[in-house]
Amino acid sequence: MSFRKHNAAYEAWLGRQCDVVARDVAKKHKRMKKSAFLFLRATYFRFAKTVPKLLPELMDAPQVLAVGDLHLENFGTWRDAEGRLVWGVNDFDEAAVMPYPLDLVRLATSIRLAPPGPLGKQAAADAVLKGYRAGLAEPRPALLDQSDLWMLRYALGADGKSKKFWHDVAEWPTAEPPHKVIRALTKSLPEDAKDIQFRCRSAGGGSLGRPRYVAIAQWRGGTVLREAKALVPSAWVWAHGGKAAHLLDLATADYRAPDPFLDTRAHCIIRRLAPDSRKIELGDKAGSAVNANLMWTMGYDLGAIHAAGEPGADKLLDDLNQRRRGWLNAAAKLAAAAVTRDYRQWAG
Repeated sequence: MSFRKHNAAYEAWLGRQCDVVARDVAKKHKRMKKSAFLFLRATYFRFAKTVPKLLPELMDAPQVLAVGDLHLENFGTWRDAEGRLVWGVNDFDEAAVMPYPLDLVRLATSIRLAPPGPLGKQAAADAVLKGYRAGLAEPRPALLDQSDLWMLRYALGADGKSKKFWHDVAEWPTAEPPHKVIRALTKSLPEDAKDIQFRCRSAGGGSLGRPRYVAIAQWRGGTVLREAKALVPSAWVWAHGGKAAHLLDLATADYRAPDPFLDTRAHCIIRRLAPDSRKIELGDKAGSAVNANLMWTMGYDLGAIHAAGEPGADKLLDDLNQRRRGWLNAAAKLAAAAVTRDYRQWAG
């Protein structure tokens, strides 16, 4: 089936899962024409639907509860219950049970489609895979003020720091969320929060089009924010059926230092928004960020995520050891070519 037919089918399905924001879908369609990298971010459903035929040799690999839509910009920062600054995968909207290599391929594909950087594609794939092996062997979270100090520059300078964040907040339009969403957002705020206002927000790549509401309140001398984003099943479920995975199973698993504010209520994903709790958008600098250390660390975080569940790190490492050298780069090359074909048809 052509990409356009898959896109129409997926968007029709999405409309049955939540109240889609039409203007954000139009914005998403426009963004998809800007680059193959942005197109990839917006079209996980296509990858989910076509990967069994594209990469059949990976489909018999051990299955894990996987991230699904893993890419260069699916990482961010948050504060854990001890106030520690943590970095890692921070979006599990597309979590589902699938062969473990697909997360690796999706990440390596995004690296191939990012703007050119100093690290070659084969070297980047190798760095991801080495990090993944290490994460399976010795899983732990990335704590930026303890074990991973070198990463602070990615976390603190990625979006123009706090000034841009608060400028964006001021631009969000007022909104009237559904009553159940108002209750969920209010419950997530401190008990003595005051002057609560509600706004709507347009954000994301693949999730652009889902309703997002934000509660903005005053609390003890400053502003606090909570976001509610519509929770829908993974596109993997749309493509292959099965049960929807609970994203909190990954976000709060062993070897994570979870965000204590992340929750699911009223069919929404509730999270704290703040300059130190956000997705890191690399934008035009995505290619320059592709260096061996960062790619290794992204692979490591994924390994730690997979290590926490079934079938266990040992079985995943055994499977990796049986795969031929260069398999990840070869698979990512095929996947990137397929994404590029779809992108050119869409942009043309």
